[in-house]
Amino acid sequence: MSRTPPKPNAAQMASPTYQLAALDRDFLLGDSMRGVRFLLEFAKADEGLRRWGVASTIVVFGSARVREDGPEPQARWYAAAREFGAIASQRGGALLTDHAPRHNVIMTGGGSGVMGAANRGAADVGAPSIGMNITLPHEQEPNPWTTPELTFRFHYFAMRKMHLAMRASALVVFPGGFGTFDELFEILTLRQTEKAPPIPIVLFDEGYWRSIVNFEGMVKAGVIAEKDLALFRFAETAEAAWQCLLAGGLKPYGPPPGRPRSDPLDPG
Repeated sequence: MSRTPPKPNAAQMASPTYQLAALDRDFLLGDSMRGVRFLLEFAKADEGLRRWGVASTIVVFGSARVREDGPEPQARWYAAAREFGAIASQRGGALLTDHAPRHNVIMTGGGSGVMGAANRGAADVGAPSIGMNITLPHEQEPNPWTTPELTFRFHYFAMRKMHLAMRASALVVFPGGFGTFDELFEILTLRQTEKAPPIPIVLFDEGYWRSIVNFEGMVKAGVIAEKDLALFRFAETAEAAWQCLLAGGLKPYGPPPGRPRSDPLDPG
C-alpha cells in the first residue's frame, strides 16, 4: 500500500508557533502572558455580572469553617448569615426584573460556611446571588446556593478582590480567620485612604471582634485615628445588620411602581 508523502510544509504547520495565539495553551499560560490572564479574569466576571444586570452588591465575608450544625456560636453565625442573605435580597433590589438593574445582590467568596449561608438565604427567597471562588491547592468547590451563571472562579486573589470591591454598596463581615481579616482590612484600607467611596461596613458579633482585635488599642498606639473607628459598626442580629446598613446610607430598591415581580431568576 502506498503512503501519501508528507506535505513539504508539515513541520511548519506542526510547529507550536503556527498555532493561533488564542488556542495555544502553553503560550497563554506562560509568564509573559500574566497581564493578559489578569485581563481575562476581569473581563469574564465583568461580562457575566453585566449580563445579569448586577449594578451593586452587598458583600458578605466570614469563615468557611462555620457549620450550620456546629457548636455555639458557630450555629448562630450561620443562621444569622442565612437570615441576612434573605433580608437583603428581599429588600435590597436583587429581585428586580423587567430589565431593571439589580441592586444589593449578595456576593460572597463562593465557599462554604458563612459564605454558603448568605448565598443560601438569597436562594431561600428566590433571588440570585454571586460566588467569587478562588483556585487553591486544596481545591475549593462552590457552594450549591450561588446562581450557576453568577458562579465564578479566579486564579488571582488580586483580581478576585477587585471584583469583590468594585460594585460593593455595603460590606457585612461575620467572624472568620486569616482570609476574612485580609478581605475586611482591604476594604477598610480603601475607605480609610478614600480610594473607595463611602459604604457602610458592619461587623457581626461585637464580642468576637473585640476579643480578637483591639481597635481602641490601635488608636492609643497612634497607628489609626479616632475617626477611623467610625468606618464600621457592630450588629448582633441579621435585622440589626440590615438596619445598620440603612443608617449608614445604603439605598434599598423595590420593584418599579405598578409592576408585579416576574420570575426572580430571569436574567433579563
